[in-house]
Amino acid sequence: MALPKEELVEYIYKMVEAAAGKKQLKAKDIEKAVLKEHPDQNKNDIKFAIKELIDGGRCVYTYFGGSFIEIPRVEGAAKH
Repeated sequence: MALPKEELVEYIYKMVEAAAGKKQLKAKDIEKAVLKEHPDQNKNDIKFAIKELIDGGRCVYTYFGGSFIEIPRVEGAAKH
């Protein structure tokens, strides 16, 4: 069963949050993982959910030899 838009955004956010510090996820990795759990999910909905997370600042794109989606890191000075 396809997830509604807001649940899809939260599902992807939790996936990225769970992978933080362990594995870097590419957009395609997220799409494959979502489609594995919810095969009837529209691919465009997944792309728009990722875009909403990026535009909202909850996730960021990073580039280390490839584009990855991650939770924004806290800089050293901001920790104190």
